[in-house]
Amino acid sequence: MPAFITVSGLGLLVCILGIINMTGNISSIHSYHRQRVTEENRKPFGRLVGLGTLIIGVAMILFGVLFLIFEKTQLDILVIIGAAELIAGIIAGMVISFYAMKKYNKGIF
Repeated sequence: MPAFITVSGLGLLVCILGIINMTGNISSIHSYHRQRVTEENRKPFGRLVGLGTLIIGVAMILFGVLFLIFEKTQLDILVIIGAAELIAGIIAGMVISFYAMKKYNKGIF
């Protein structure tokens, strides 16, 4: 149960951060990226980075739920599915975020 609360709680915080970024408030994004984004590109940049962040957060919550079900049922397949889903969610979220950085910052570094 503590693992479920920890992972799902962290996932919820990441989702909230993603939603805040999607509204155009990019103050939580590293200053290097904020400085390189023009004023007219702040909203689309925030939407894409926020979407990537939201996908990661949802993947974490889903992993937490699957882990909770695993703790109750001891079905090992749930951990495998949860881990695969979490890895896929993190990769998808990072790809979207890196795409936004490349598009609006002309690079990720």
